[in-house]
Amino acid sequence: MKAVTDYLQVPLIQTSLSLFGLVVVAWLCGVLTRLVLFRIVRRLARRTAWKWDDAMFQLGVFRWLGRLVPVLVIQLGVPLLHNVPKGTATLVEHITLALMVFCLVMAINAALNAMEMLYRQSPMGNNRPIKGVIQLIKIGIFIIATLSVIASVTDKSVGLLLSGLGAMSAVLMLVFKDTILGFVAGMQLAANDMLRVGDWITMPGSGADGTVIDISLYTVKVSNFDHTVVTIPTWRLISESYQNWRGMSDSGGRRIMRALVIDAASVHFLDADELAQLSRFRLLDEYLTDKNSELDAWNKQLGEAGEQQVNRRRLTNLGTFRAYVGEYLRQHPKIHRQMTCMVRQLATDAQGIPLQLYCFTATTAWIEYEGIQADIFDHLFALLPEFGLRLYQQPAGSDMRIALATRMQQASPPAAIGDEA
Repeated sequence: MKAVTDYLQVPLIQTSLSLFGLVVVAWLCGVLTRLVLFRIVRRLARRTAWKWDDAMFQLGVFRWLGRLVPVLVIQLGVPLLHNVPKGTATLVEHITLALMVFCLVMAINAALNAMEMLYRQSPMGNNRPIKGVIQLIKIGIFIIATLSVIASVTDKSVGLLLSGLGAMSAVLMLVFKDTILGFVAGMQLAANDMLRVGDWITMPGSGADGTVIDISLYTVKVSNFDHTVVTIPTWRLISESYQNWRGMSDSGGRRIMRALVIDAASVHFLDADELAQLSRFRLLDEYLTDKNSELDAWNKQLGEAGEQQVNRRRLTNLGTFRAYVGEYLRQHPKIHRQMTCMVRQLATDAQGIPLQLYCFTATTAWIEYEGIQADIFDHLFALLPEFGLRLYQQPAGSDMRIALATRMQQASPPAAIGDEA
């Protein structure tokens, strides 16, 4: 027993046992705090209609605050231990101070995350993202906490440390260049409402063609339509151009701008039989009536010169088809009535006569838009022969073989009588 007593009287052993006992007490206080505090907070969060307490509990704000309790017990208990050397006590106090600052900073970090999450779920969340601002605040808090711990451990004032950092301003500007550029760009994007989460943007230089899924201090993430994710530095969205399709989505209409290329050789004036055939189309009733009246009045003014066909104005199959397509689009139930709708003839080129449809669908959904556009052109492709028109198409291999075979049959001499011997 005397040996054990003498052993326990060794200063190092006494210090170690005292610190160990203090750590055990602090651990028990932490366990008790978690059992009591977490149950109370969980019950209150479930009973209240507020969302902020649920978010703070979910993201661990109270968990980090609970971890402050054992560190605080050690911080307050060390001065009460008389058998602990002053140097050891000072070291433990510095360590616990750093842990307290760390737990407090992490609690603030979790609270900021909860605030950002609740804001993102609000109606203004997508219109004015604040994630970049939150990240900048976090950086500032971490810097202040680090300087405070260093100043406490080294017994130096924060002002002296900041003066030393001022001498390293050039290095700091280089280190935090992306942070500064990202913050300024984020402020401009938010202030001018240039970008929101959920916007469809196109930025060919960065390979972006999809939906914005995240806007942060440093980067903007875009989910492309092939399910790849492109990460773009925030400052590039200010220094370079990109296309935002939000206006199209908000307008409720998506543009169709596609041309039918008509074979120029199939364009001709309509004769009486063709006009009779086309009078069967309900959509052409008003056009044919008004146009015939206009042409009759014009031709009567010509007098004797109007007796010659070359001097008379006549209907063409291409013009009549253009009128039909225009009326077809105006009466289509899935074409936007309040937006531009027209059929125009573009400049003729080597491929034929482009007849362009320019209109807007009544929906912006991609799949529905493509279906409406395909249905319209399917109908027009099938209807072209009714007007005596043909689409231009470059000759395929089968076309060349048929033409050569026909040519060879025409060039071969007919068989003479009596050759079948």
